[in-house]
Amino acid sequence: MQPSSRVTIRDVAARAGVSVATVSKVINQRYGVAAETNARVLAVIEELGYEASLVAQSLRNHRTNVIGILVADLEPFSTELLKGAADAIRGTGFELVVYSAGGRTSDHVGWERRYLSRLSGTLIDGAVLVTPTVTNVQYDAPIVAVDPHTGPSDLLTIDSDNLKGGRLATEHLLGLGHRRIGMLTGRSDLQSAQLREQGYRQALQAAGVTVDESLVAVGAYDPEIAVDAARELLSGPDRPTAVFAANDISAIATIEAATQLGLRVPEDVSVVGFDNVPESALCVPPLTTVDQPIRRMGQRAVELLVALIRGEQPDSFHVTLETSLVVRQSARAFPSP
Repeated sequence: MQPSSRVTIRDVAARAGVSVATVSKVINQRYGVAAETNARVLAVIEELGYEASLVAQSLRNHRTNVIGILVADLEPFSTELLKGAADAIRGTGFELVVYSAGGRTSDHVGWERRYLSRLSGTLIDGAVLVTPTVTNVQYDAPIVAVDPHTGPSDLLTIDSDNLKGGRLATEHLLGLGHRRIGMLTGRSDLQSAQLREQGYRQALQAAGVTVDESLVAVGAYDPEIAVDAARELLSGPDRPTAVFAANDISAIATIEAATQLGLRVPEDVSVVGFDNVPESALCVPPLTTVDQPIRRMGQRAVELLVALIRGEQPDSFHVTLETSLVVRQSARAFPSP
């Protein structure tokens, strides 16, 4: 069976027995159409499921009322952020379209430019870039970046207090008596990862603990990389008694690696994550983690983008939201009582 073709404005006109111009007037709510004719056309539009082409609409009105959210992949962080974007879009008159690079970020450097190029000028009125790999994105419409790339940028950005979060996680482990604290770092190209590692180092230094570089490994915000790095970190003869992972997915991978090695969490090794995605509360044991308001970040990004599209000037071009520690059951005192 052949799939049905897209319903066109001509199909609506033919079914309603009116001209294409009349249907266009009804769609665009213009004067000059009798109430009875208007009602008949609207009924046919509903019956046929007609939707005006975004491209045609943008050519007519120079506006599609659609916002694009571009993500490297659909994983726990971006999924939670999309919930916040959906919260913010309600009642604005805008719609959301999500575009995914569909793979590991390391294989898709520059995906933002490619996707924006495809959408340029026809499909969206502005874009939210989530964890972009580049800073010099050129686009003829407003852009907001969430969890931005390192380096100077003119983009309006949203992030959380990653430096404070890194300190909170490490200070919690120090407060439990741990001194051999390892870290699985994040993506080296993102400010968030650099600041979380900086917070880890600052907390150790403030406590008079020298950073053992052999206990710092790259997790890259990637579960496959993180589980291998954690396994190596926990296999050594002088392994850490605790690990701070730069995101929850890496922390969950650390728990998986520990289990594979016959280690118990938190009895043999304590683990703390960062993000507080829903998965962190569901893993075994439930993960102690740094909460960054991911859903709120998505909400603020869309709010700011809509304001930019409407010609409003934001109070600030860089918004940082608070982080806090969520204590669960994956970390305990050392030595264990």
